[in-house]
Amino acid sequence: MNPRLFLAGHTGMVGSALRRYAAECGSWDIITAPRSVLDLCDSAATTAFLQANKPEVVIIAAARVGGIHANNSLPANFLFENIQIASNLIHASFLSGVKRVLFLGSSCIYPKFAPQPMSEDALLSGSLEPTNEAYALAKIAGLKLCAAYRRQHGCLFHSAMPTNLYGPGDNYHPEYSHVIPGMLRRFHEAKVQHSPEVSIWGTGTPRREFLHVDDLAKGCFHLLGIENPPDWVNVGWGEDLSISELASQVAETVGYHGRIVNDLGKPDGTPCKLLDTSLMKSLGWSPSIRLPEGLRSAYGDFLARDLEKTLRC
Repeated sequence: MNPRLFLAGHTGMVGSALRRYAAECGSWDIITAPRSVLDLCDSAATTAFLQANKPEVVIIAAARVGGIHANNSLPANFLFENIQIASNLIHASFLSGVKRVLFLGSSCIYPKFAPQPMSEDALLSGSLEPTNEAYALAKIAGLKLCAAYRRQHGCLFHSAMPTNLYGPGDNYHPEYSHVIPGMLRRFHEAKVQHSPEVSIWGTGTPRREFLHVDDLAKGCFHLLGIENPPDWVNVGWGEDLSISELASQVAETVGYHGRIVNDLGKPDGTPCKLLDTSLMKSLGWSPSIRLPEGLRSAYGDFLARDLEKTLRC
């Protein structure tokens, strides 16, 4: 009999990728619950659900997410809701006898000026980037809660800290998206509208690392196969590029040939955010989807969803 896995957040970009990969493996009995059935901000309901469904493993991919603008504009929402989701699921898993929990965090947990690349021991060694501090604090709380339950109760609760993610199922909202889906939308619209230029936020000099969400899914299930994983581990590509370089690659992917200009009135965010992935590699896993290939798959997803939206209208 396959082990029962509750995948929290199965409809999001990360959750969808995890679900696809688990289905391909064919070795899991996957349990899901849409928000209309289970509100993860409701502690009693979350506990009752886990006790009724009895999963052996829980992956926490559920979260309120967004880009710089969303994080900076709605800090109370991001901090309150993400702390609730993490604490409710982790405590309910303990009460329900779940054997293993994998909590998914983010590379934004590390200090704004952490030494590059950022290793796991950089956590709490300095101040966070102000624009996404609320989200980062909630993810740190979840990570530390898993480690505390493991230390105090012997539960195999552990965490993975992905770098910036992109791929099928992303959020292409014009204001609240992350950098790659936001760029894909803007460059596509500029191409369709024959706009002579596209502006990007800030100076274009900050450097970012990106990981395709399908690579993350493979990495997560690799971690679930390790008998004694670290309390938390970075999951990334191990290389970065500037925002200007990224914009050029997105423009090429979309087929946009106009000018790329910088909106200096918008913030840059953290100047550099590259993960040290040596620990994850020592555990036997490395990513395989390079950025040009990943951008093509993400743009294909955007076009498919844009067409679907047009047909619905």
